[in-house]
Amino acid sequence: MANIDETTQEVLNKIDEYGFKQEGAFNLRKDGTALCHGDTENIKIVKKEDKSGIDVYISKNAQGEYVHIPVVITSSGLNDEVYNDFHVEAGANVTIVAGCGIHNSGCDDSRHDGIHAFYVGKGATVRYEEKHYGEGPGTGKRILNPVTKIFLEDDAVFILDTAQIGGVDSTKRTTLVELNGKNSKLNVTERLLTHEDQVAESNMDVVLNAESSSAQIVSRSVAKGESKQVFHPNAIGRALCHAHIQCDSIIMDKANVKSIPEIDAEHVDAAIIHEAAIGRINDEQLLKLKTLGLNNEEAENVIIQNFLN
Repeated sequence: MANIDETTQEVLNKIDEYGFKQEGAFNLRKDGTALCHGDTENIKIVKKEDKSGIDVYISKNAQGEYVHIPVVITSSGLNDEVYNDFHVEAGANVTIVAGCGIHNSGCDDSRHDGIHAFYVGKGATVRYEEKHYGEGPGTGKRILNPVTKIFLEDDAVFILDTAQIGGVDSTKRTTLVELNGKNSKLNVTERLLTHEDQVAESNMDVVLNAESSSAQIVSRSVAKGESKQVFHPNAIGRALCHAHIQCDSIIMDKANVKSIPEIDAEHVDAAIIHEAAIGRINDEQLLKLKTLGLNNEEAENVIIQNFLN
């Protein structure tokens, strides 16, 4: 068992709703180095030899198992880059809980770039949950630039649930998904909250290469203060396929939100739909909550939390 200090444990609790209890397969990275890790009978974690990161091998016998791979940064001025590859055998069913929390108490910027690749075999199901969180009294920025690459074979299902839950000054998310197998399915939910002068950008390319492949992409965001957001999903249909993109945003104060859904049909039987909406909080909802005894700020928070959830 690793000796986890109080600050690290606090950040872990923020980014992992299950709590980091070192149960099941896990790998905890802190300030650029692996602090501890553990395997299970069906899930093996191997340190890369050519660069920073790990390879995670998930057996077909893994059914309903969990993998926890949190990252915590507590050193101001640290620039951490890590490459994690997940190899999922045909028929496996696994939940992977990731995310990064930065506690910056200094004046220098702290940054984490996590490059994750998922190779998902036939009929396998993967749920990948990723949360980003920043905190600390320092003036240095908290920067997170995740890269996610997903490759799906026949009948594979990938559920991607990402959330930026507060305190991150700058983030640029890059996501690439290739649905290469027949009947492969992708389901994406992205949730984002920015405030003050924070900046967040998300670029996503989803390529549907196989017959009867499908993708559902939903983005929900709230922008406060003078923060800026850009969401640019692109669905490319190259076979008989279905894809739906939905972007909904609440804008407040002096914030700026850009939603740029893009669809590209390269096959006569590709059916792709996009929707986008940006607006303020509904006055009628605010009024109704105020009549229940909430003040304006409390009512706004209730609406925002329900919108993001």
